[in-house]
Amino acid sequence: MSVLVVGSVGIDRIETTQEDRSDLLGGSASFAGLAASFHAPVSLIGIVGNDFPAHHRAVWEKRKIDLSGLQVAQGKTFRWHGRYEENMNNRHTLSTELNVFADFKPQLPHAQKKLPFVLLGNIAPDLQRLVLDQMEKPKFTVADTMNLWIDIARPRLLELLPRIDMLILNDSEAALLTGESNLLRASRWLRERGPRYVAIKKGEHGCFLSGKEGAFAAPAIPLEKVLDPTGAGDTFAGGLTGYLAGQKEITLSTLAHGVLEGTLLASFAVEDFSLNRLASLSPKDLETRRKELSRLINPHP
Repeated sequence: MSVLVVGSVGIDRIETTQEDRSDLLGGSASFAGLAASFHAPVSLIGIVGNDFPAHHRAVWEKRKIDLSGLQVAQGKTFRWHGRYEENMNNRHTLSTELNVFADFKPQLPHAQKKLPFVLLGNIAPDLQRLVLDQMEKPKFTVADTMNLWIDIARPRLLELLPRIDMLILNDSEAALLTGESNLLRASRWLRERGPRYVAIKKGEHGCFLSGKEGAFAAPAIPLEKVLDPTGAGDTFAGGLTGYLAGQKEITLSTLAHGVLEGTLLASFAVEDFSLNRLASLSPKDLETRRKELSRLINPHP
């Protein structure tokens, strides 16, 4: 089954202690859409300016992602400039230029309103709601969020929760939204307000998934090299949702496998800047690391 991925599309400049890269393809829809395409057909909804480079568009086209819902507006594409400290958990936003994204109002082509799986990427709750208002009874809806929306649009985010099946956020965001630092209590608080499932990301410590059937804790994959963690969370969400779209039914078990697939793809995304590593992935790369992840979960005696 196909996945509708909605989110931001941008051009990034990323600084680390080692490198400074400009004109990189970024945005939540960019990472999530590419990740989901490893498991399911993807339709991408977003907006770019008329300055958007053809070689960035080609990254999606190579994966056969449907771009009929990608709006091209007069003006400049959304741009973000960030800097990472040596500890890459610490990131500083140096500049944000919304440009055409400031006026983004997602408009779904008729065929995409019927798609069964929806991933509402990390954008304002009002934009996520606008997408759901156009959908015709999706089978499963996943929403991602972040501390910015919890800070400035908390009531709107809470209004969205009863309309989604799964919420993805990280541990600090879960604590900020719920007032609970304990993952079990935070998950229960969120599920009581709408979504059947909650996935709380814990960075290098993995992910905690919960539903009324129980819970699952996934490890992170140890990596020797992390060049750019931008988009790792979006990649995780896309990989998870894409995997679910290929399953006959949604259970805690299929969701747990989806979390592992999201973890797998995110581990590749951080190994290079932008979508470079994801775009170059081979089936052999995926299978090799999938075996590594399996050994973490099921170590040999």
